[in-house]
Amino acid sequence: MSHFELCDRHQLYLLPPSIDEWLPENHMTRFIIEVIDQLNLTRLTSRYSGKGSQAYHPAMMLALLVYGYATGTFSSRKIERATHDSVAFCFLAANQHPDHDTIANFRKTFLLELQELFVQVLAIAQAMKLFKLGNISLDGTKIKANASKRYRTDTTLRKPIVRRLTIK
Repeated sequence: MSHFELCDRHQLYLLPPSIDEWLPENHMTRFIIEVIDQLNLTRLTSRYSGKGSQAYHPAMMLALLVYGYATGTFSSRKIERATHDSVAFCFLAANQHPDHDTIANFRKTFLLELQELFVQVLAIAQAMKLFKLGNISLDGTKIKANASKRYRTDTTLRKPIVRRLTIK
């Protein structure tokens, strides 16, 4: 007889789980939070008048954008959806869910400041040797190709690869 772990989706907790336990210690979100905590965000925070409803903290909004850009999530709607679906985005947003309009307005309002802050984040990451900056060049070269099923056999796909490997 097999032994399976109980899968109870209605399990109640005596104490609510800590948001800090959601991600491992070496996750990129923790790095982003540490870097953003080091940045001077007074140019962002000073622009808020304090009138109206409470605004999301600029550090949290910046963290969402930095992580979104780092993972290829550029759309404010996708970032909003990710704060509901993705553990990493939930962690960055402290389980808050800013609307896509709020995210887009934040990006539009602070565009110049965000450019500087993004450069600072990348400079810190490069200084810590977390990644290497380089150039990627693309041109408009058109290459004749035939994508019919007749030409996509294993041997026809393998020939150019073998040819390229033997040239070196």
